[in-house]
Amino acid sequence: MRLESGGDYDGLTLSDERFDEQDGSEARFLDCTFTACVLDGADLSHARFVDSTWDAVRAAALTMPSATWQDGTWTGCRLGAVQAYGSRLTRLHVVGGKVDYLNLRDATLEEVRFTGVVVDELDLARVRARRLVFEDCRVRRLDVTGATLADADVRGVGDLQHLDGVTGLAGATISGEQLVELAPALAAHLGLRVV
Repeated sequence: MRLESGGDYDGLTLSDERFDEQDGSEARFLDCTFTACVLDGADLSHARFVDSTWDAVRAAALTMPSATWQDGTWTGCRLGAVQAYGSRLTRLHVVGGKVDYLNLRDATLEEVRFTGVVVDELDLARVRARRLVFEDCRVRRLDVTGATLADADVRGVGDLQHLDGVTGLAGATISGEQLVELAPALAAHLGLRVV
């Protein structure tokens, strides 16, 4: 099977398929399951996924800006650079797996949950998020510059080595341990001199 720009896919179960460099922009996927598929270099910009699942999907680079995910799951995916800026994610659950760079800049997130995921770099700059939750995740670099977070719970983010836009965490719940780790960034933001 090949992806087609503007295609309409309903109730498909795809296993071990390769969609390298294919154009699925503006396509619509309803109740579709991708298992162990390769999407390297695929263009999914403005695509819409409803009640769909990715299981062990792989891609070194994936382009899907302004995409829509509603009531979906990513499980055990291994993704490199994912360009998903400006996307709308609603009730998406990302479970396990690893993402090198996840660009969700300017995205809208509603009831999105990350569980047991490793993300080297997570870009949430100018994100508008409500009920964003992290559980047992490792995020090395996090950018929340200009983010608007409501009822966000980031206590499950561990191994954080670099944070940009500390004020973007306003409205989020953090742990006492994280507060200690964030103290230098908070002090720098406030212009405090610690001696």
